[in-house]
Amino acid sequence: MSIDIDHVGLSVGDLDAVAAWYSTVFDLATAFPFELDAIGLRGMFLIDGRGGAIELLQRRGSQRSPTPADPNEALLRRGYGHVCLRVDDVDEVHARALAAGGTEKMAPQPSPEPGVRMSFVADLEGNLVELLDRAHPVGRPDMSPDDPVSR
Repeated sequence: MSIDIDHVGLSVGDLDAVAAWYSTVFDLATAFPFELDAIGLRGMFLIDGRGGAIELLQRRGSQRSPTPADPNEALLRRGYGHVCLRVDDVDEVHARALAAGGTEKMAPQPSPEPGVRMSFVADLEGNLVELLDRAHPVGRPDMSPDDPVSR
């Protein structure tokens, strides 16, 4: 059996503002905006052109969950703690995230994985985003990010 992660879904309070932030910081394009009036839901996908997608969802009446102060606090909570996005230049994307209104949670620094840099930022609603510049998928140093996964 094999799997491919299709997208990551994120419930937000301000769809338009959060979509603008992710689009600006990560050069993502909007795809398939939708509305489900019966449940008061608006959403859209932000795509990177290589198969990566973030689905943003805004539902009327949704409540903000407590957001962790930093990555270490996130580890004290069960469930999804952050999303990690592999980028070409951690320092540059980290700076863009802050310039667009994000919050620094961990300055760019060496990762525990040799030769890799990492950082953490929070988006406009406090969701943790890890930035990593590993040149290949996890556990696959033989692959570049553009190689199709062999099955």
